[in-house]
Amino acid sequence: MKKFFVLGVLFALPIVAYLFFSSGVNHFAKLPVLTEDIEDIHGLKTLDGKEVSFEDNITVLAFFGDNLQEIRGNTFNLDQKILEKYYEFEDFQFVILLPETAREQAQDFVKQFSGISHSDKWRFVFASPQKIQSVFNSIGSPYSLKDGNYSPYVFIVDKDGNLRGRDEDKDYGKLYGYDSASVAELSNKMNDDVKVILAEYRLELKKYKARR
Repeated sequence: MKKFFVLGVLFALPIVAYLFFSSGVNHFAKLPVLTEDIEDIHGLKTLDGKEVSFEDNITVLAFFGDNLQEIRGNTFNLDQKILEKYYEFEDFQFVILLPETAREQAQDFVKQFSGISHSDKWRFVFASPQKIQSVFNSIGSPYSLKDGNYSPYVFIVDKDGNLRGRDEDKDYGKLYGYDSASVAELSNKMNDDVKVILAEYRLELKKYKARR
């Protein structure tokens, strides 16, 4: 009996330890801050004239340039893998920073996607190329904007205007942004990270309500 008991403990202990630590990651981990105080977009306006800011919002920020037709696959990936799962969170927003030359294309995009996605949740915001470059530079990532103010990478910005990401990603080391052309990266990395930051803020809200 003693032998079976010892064998049982040796078999069960690693499983219990794994479940404990994995649940700890899911419930207590915070998404690392990689860059503080990104340049805000306060004062810039959407298609319907509303001002947008990072403050008090969890933001997915994209720089999709002046040719939205060429990156329809990227936007569809984001819509299906991220927005579709989290659009009901009121403080969660998709901000697409575009040059003024893309305004008409953005209007067409909303019309085309209205029947198959929550296109009203896409906040297209317009600025000069200089402003777009300045905001992008403030992120402090190793990426660069291509011609037309375009990047395939999208970023998670928290309610305080800080860039969130991974500081010990197994593939990249520091992961500043997520490649919107890669369904696997959106599904396996970005989806998990959005889930973590939303859980983080929900936990803070619960603690605040409990104290009150």
